[in-house]
Amino acid sequence: MGLFTRQTETAPCTVEVVHKFEELSAHVRLDDGSVIHPGDTVEVHGAPVMAPWGESVRERRTATITRATGLERLWTRLTGDLEFMELCEFSFSEETRATGTGGAEAAA
Repeated sequence: MGLFTRQTETAPCTVEVVHKFEELSAHVRLDDGSVIHPGDTVEVHGAPVMAPWGESVRERRTATITRATGLERLWTRLTGDLEFMELCEFSFSEETRATGTGGAEAAA
């Protein structure tokens, strides 16, 4: 891994797509044990894997792993926590607001 250069490698992988009432998920497992680090990208080759309703599909594919440069990896680690916090915009307030017509204010 260089500070300014990217490296690519290929790896066999298994793609599993589940499309059921209990679960809706898609997972890629790298079969050769390759580890993905912050900033790395993985591209799975082939047509999209589609699972009909109520079924799960598992297919073997080839993936290309593009390793992040040292600078990209450092940047990802420094900014990753901030970007994660953007996903956590939620409220624990129990207060609800009436919008539109109806609600407690409209009945008064």
